[in-house]
Amino acid sequence: MLIGEYTHTLDSKKRLSLPAKFRKEVGREVVVTRGLDQCLFLFPLLTWQEIAAKLEQLPFGESTARGMSRFLLAGAAEVEVDNAGRILIPDFLKDFAKLGASVVLAGVSDRVEIWNEETWAAYKSRLEKGADQMAQSLGDLRIL
Repeated sequence: MLIGEYTHTLDSKKRLSLPAKFRKEVGREVVVTRGLDQCLFLFPLLTWQEIAAKLEQLPFGESTARGMSRFLLAGAAEVEVDNAGRILIPDFLKDFAKLGASVVLAGVSDRVEIWNEETWAAYKSRLEKGADQMAQSLGDLRIL
């Protein structure tokens, strides 16, 4: 399971070092794609293949399904983890997430989210302020 929050540097060649703990979990081949809330999603290859298979099952005639498929699949890049544990972030993904020199990698169960450090700080602040209400809503649904 991918958990935890780490701040790392995106170097001048757009390489990002993955935390050692994440490297063990994700393997040597990963997929990086546009994520939600202006971050990137990094999936282990096998997890990505499961997601892609689910996207293939969505009804082609429904515009929301087409849009989400395009968003995730067209915005994806297969990336190898090099011997130093780094990945190369393609320009279009770097631009999408507005990544600067300092980025946050957040483990979220089956994926790693890659955030601009300032965007993450603002999002996390909103998230923490609303945590009690989220817990109540999930409790009402018997999820928590």
